Order: sequence, then structure tokens, then C-alpha cells
Amino acid sequence: MLNVVERPPASLATDGDSPMLRRVMNARLMHKAARKAGERLVRLLPADMHPDMGRVAVGWSGGVDSTALLLALHAGGWDVIAWHVDHGWRRDSAEHARLLRLWAGMLGVSFHCRRLGASPASNREAHARAERWRCFEAWASRQHVRHLFLGHQADEQAETICLRLLQGAGVAGCRGMLPTRRMGPLMVYRPLMGVRKEVLAGILAVHGVPWIEDATNADLSLWRNRVRHRLFAAMRDAGKDPVELFLRWGRAAERLFRRLDERASAIPRLVEDAGVSVSWSDWLAAPPPVRALLLQQMHRLLFGPASTPGRRHIELVERWTVQGGHGGLDLSRCRLERRKHRLHLGVGVARFR
Repeated sequence: MLNVVERPPASLATDGDSPMLRRVMNARLMHKAARKAGERLVRLLPADMHPDMGRVAVGWSGGVDSTALLLALHAGGWDVIAWHVDHGWRRDSAEHARLLRLWAGMLGVSFHCRRLGASPASNREAHARAERWRCFEAWASRQHVRHLFLGHQADEQAETICLRLLQGAGVAGCRGMLPTRRMGPLMVYRPLMGVRKEVLAGILAVHGVPWIEDATNADLSLWRNRVRHRLFAAMRDAGKDPVELFLRWGRAAERLFRRLDERASAIPRLVEDAGVSVSWSDWLAAPPPVRALLLQQMHRLLFGPASTPGRRHIELVERWTVQGGHGGLDLSRCRLERRKHRLHLGVGVARFR
């Protein structure tokens, strides 16, 4: 069940007649609390961010992080709108979406919401991410929005880096979430990734700004929650700060990635209508981590910046290379093959007669 957090110590409400609803309906109180909190929160944004980007959207769940981001941008003079995707995982999620709509109206922020259908029992999180992005892209097209802000903060970045290490990610993945990246038609920004969650929650609580605490954050069937509540808790009990430790690992991964990416980018490639190719001798001379990044670069040239081959395909290509690169490989939507003295990646798969 979703819990509404009012102030420290946390005051929880779980029905429609909640303290949050009463607070939201008090427009004067909400404006004052939001303004004071926003004036403090906007100072946490990167110094090079300016409100001259036109209309921007915030992915707003109603939680601590996205609420803090929404108030910071609103206080800083951004022309901001709120996008909320209701996954329908809890029976009271529609009620909380209604509260957010009321709250946004009191703040003078345009609010857009969509409720999704049932999610599959397996891989629920990945399905939810995909559906959420479909909503964002549809809203971006209809509302002529090019910039999307997300409220991920330092604690979530550390969790992401830890999860990717556990999943066996390469150096690119171990950097964690990127602060800025293009996703389809949207430029995505995560300006709070240098801020600890406790700082954001403290500012909201001191000024009496409510937020929604999602009880699914305690669901230990989800890997992120196991990392957060078990692994990180055990590390703290042992006197280690897991957030600082994994953020430090992410910074080291970023430095290493830049060096490898520079080497991969220095290898000449030929772009043609039928695909992209590099010299076979250059390919063989590069160490495996550079070959992996070069393959990803070639893949993006074919399919766009959001596309990348998965770890399984990268490992398959590496084995094929070590074995002499005979014939070719059919990968997702494309084929890799050696053509005389060049390695060619083209759209499509082999055809047999």
C-alpha cells in the first residue's frame, strides 16, 4: 500500500481522507511550503542548468526524489509540466494519481497521467520501464516537449552500479545511469544524481511538503530492494558507506570507459548505405574491451544512439573473432561478416537459397 509521508518522524496515511489530501486542498499552505522548499532545492541543481530550454517535463511519481525535482525546477523558473504513469500495481494507485493531479493544479503545473493495463508476472520491472517510455514519447510528440527531467539521486545511482556489477556488466554499464543522454525524441536529464536522498527528504520534511512513499519499495522479490534493504544495510552495519563506495566505483568505471572509448573512436570506419565496416587488421589489433566498444559504435551508426548489442552478442562476436572470423554471424537485426580485408556490419540477416 502507498503511504503518504508528511514530516519527520514519518506520519503515514493510507486512505483517501489523508493528511496529504487535506494539505493539498489548502492552496495557500501548499504554495508557501512548495515555494520555500523549492528555493532551497533549486540550489542543488547543477550550476550550468538554466531555465531557457522551453517547456520541460518531469517524470513525477509523487515520491521524494521526483517531488523535490519538480519543486526545484518550478522555483527556478522552468516552464515545467508533470508526467505521471500509473502502473496500477496497487489498488489505491488511482487515488494517489488523483491527489497528484489536485496538487499539481494548486501549484499551477500542468499534469498528464495515464493508467496502464496489467503487467506480466515475470520481468515486471522491465515491462513497466518499456511502457513508461512509450507514454513519455507519446506525450513528447503531442506536447512538443524535447527535454525530460528524472529525479534519480545518488543512492539510486549507487544501487544501479551495484546491480550492474552483480549482472556482470562491462565498463560502460558499471558507470551507472548517465546524467544526460538522448532517448529517442527526448533529451533526458538526471540533475540530482550528486545529491543524497536523505538531503532531499530532509528539505521537504522541514517545510511540510508531503510526498508519497511507495510500499513496493519494500518488496524483497525485486532485486533493487534486496540490494537496498539487505546488502546495503549489512554494509552499513559493518561500518561502510555503500553509496560512497559504489559511486567511487562508478567514477573509476567512467574514467576507464573514456580511455577505451577514445581508442575505439580512433579506429577508422567506412559508412555505406548497406552498413558500416572497419579494417580487419585494425579489429584484430584492438584488445577485446576496445572491440566491444567499437562494435557498439558500429551498431549505433546503423540503428541510432539508443541501440546497442547485448552482452551475449558481444561475447559471441569475441569468440568468433578469436576462432578466425570465418563466415559471418547473424545478430539482432544485423549481420556481421568478414569481407576480404574488412569487417562489415550490415542491416538484415543472411539469406539462403
